Amino acid sequence: MSWKNEVTKAMEMHIAARQSGETSTVIETYSNDWTDSKGFTKESLRDGHLAFTTGATSEDVEINLDRAKLTKINDVVTYSPITIHTSKGTITYAYSLKKEVDGIWRIIFTKTLNWEPFPMTKDMKALKDNLDHTAMIVREHRESLLQDKFRPTYHFNTPEGYASPFDPNGAIFWKGKYHLFYIFQDTRSGEKSDHWGHVSSIDLLHWRHHPTHLLQGMYSGNCFINEEGVPTMCYHQVNLGNSLAIALDDNLDHWEKLSSNPITPHTEKGDKHHNKYRSWDPFGWYDGEFYYSIFGGERPAIAKSQKMEGPWKYVGDLFAHELEGVSINEDVSCAELFKLGNKHILLCISHRLGCRYYVGEWKNEQFYPEFHSEMSWVDNMFFAPESLTSGDGRRIMWAWILDYRDFEEKAKTQWSGTLSLPRVLTLNDQGTLDIDVVKEIENLRYQPFELSPFIIKENSEIDIEGLSGNNFELIIEFKKTDAKEFGVKICNSPDGDETTMVFYDTTEKKLKVDSTKSSSGRSSGSVESAPLELGSTEGLKLRIFVDKSIVEVFANSRQAIARHIFPENENSTGVKVFSKKADTLITKFESWQIAPSNPY
Repeated sequence: MSWKNEVTKAMEMHIAARQSGETSTVIETYSNDWTDSKGFTKESLRDGHLAFTTGATSEDVEINLDRAKLTKINDVVTYSPITIHTSKGTITYAYSLKKEVDGIWRIIFTKTLNWEPFPMTKDMKALKDNLDHTAMIVREHRESLLQDKFRPTYHFNTPEGYASPFDPNGAIFWKGKYHLFYIFQDTRSGEKSDHWGHVSSIDLLHWRHHPTHLLQGMYSGNCFINEEGVPTMCYHQVNLGNSLAIALDDNLDHWEKLSSNPITPHTEKGDKHHNKYRSWDPFGWYDGEFYYSIFGGERPAIAKSQKMEGPWKYVGDLFAHELEGVSINEDVSCAELFKLGNKHILLCISHRLGCRYYVGEWKNEQFYPEFHSEMSWVDNMFFAPESLTSGDGRRIMWAWILDYRDFEEKAKTQWSGTLSLPRVLTLNDQGTLDIDVVKEIENLRYQPFELSPFIIKENSEIDIEGLSGNNFELIIEFKKTDAKEFGVKICNSPDGDETTMVFYDTTEKKLKVDSTKSSSGRSSGSVESAPLELGSTEGLKLRIFVDKSIVEVFANSRQAIARHIFPENENSTGVKVFSKKADTLITKFESWQIAPSNPY
């Protein structure tokens, strides 16, 4: 008799004995060395190993051998799969057998392949298979993101896929929660379109996703409170024009787009505003008497109406006059207009200059600019700002940190889209913005590290032993110095091939982040330079956040830089301080590891 026939006969005897309850025969079919995938041995055999009828009558048992096959590796034969259906559920096994010295094939191992704790019809099985398949895709995607060496852990990221644009939009503090919307794209309607994802938080760092109901052609916009006290979105509706949508619930899950959309004023030939403005990137508000909206673009405009439903009319140009150094026709997109102190701030981008802001005055239905400053310099990486007023009166903003990696790389990692940390904006005595991270970030700190004051000698650097990582906050205060350049090197590899430099250039009076050596495997990288003039006795106070591929730097609460870096070496985690052309005294050196706030 062939081994196949012998094994088949041995298994038929085992199955028949278990069906009939012949315990002694069943025990004889198990080798003394038998075990199973749950750690049982022959000495610990349970009723379920001896009969198929445990918890069910013999009439309830159905054994399916239709797909069973024999596979032999060396002297072990596996008989699989064997599926047992009972009124209590379904379980599938693989049995491994070996011919022992007495010439009898006995079971040496039982492996559980699959199980369901309830009986299933064919249709139920199809549903369960589909459920398992979907869960596996989601699980594999989550695991991939968790293992990605570049995916930030405490900066808000797109939860999945490639989002471009990934503008934050519609931010509002409502009923005790921060709500933030963001643009992403998919083809759920049968064609590619932009939608607004929705998240909320009570601490600005841990975000809960909401269902997506602002769908189809949703482009940049903001959220304001209308005359009825209801949150209202003012946004650009692709293929239609600037539009409004009203919240239908306090969770801000459901919205109604106005049937009167768009709010784009109707003009005809001969009208002084005809064909003068774009219906683009709006910012809307209600001042207690009228509804207003900025219409973005190369020549931004103001439109207004007594009612949301209209009629809307153009007031005229947004800007009352030009400001030296920036054209009055500079593109204004992603606009935000709000009051800080006794001034108004116009926060926006241009596609040429990136993120920027004006300080001025809103009066007579126009904006009178007095000061202009960029917030991104070398390549517009800091982009598409969005802001809100918190419950305690702080003005908090985010921006999209552009990802300049090749598309192929972003596709392989299955994500692209990161926002900056939430920043608090305040107006200082010089009439410019102070910028710092929200205080809530301190709740993520752990594993503190501190050094006593020390001096960096001229033209030297000091390796900070005991501090390393790629998810940390670092605070360094430098006393006023004659050094030409001084600062810190982060994300350093042991061989020095990879490093990112954060430093102050005293000659140029600029804060700089040099990422030209951040990645040994890339030709990309640049030197971002932000103007920062220190007072005659003023030192430099750096606050640096490293989050895998993101570096955000805040200097003296007056200037900030955000950059993507992509160190290839997993050991690029070192920290050094340096000084050129003179000694530099560090009066404060503190650091903390920062705990992840993203679920993945």
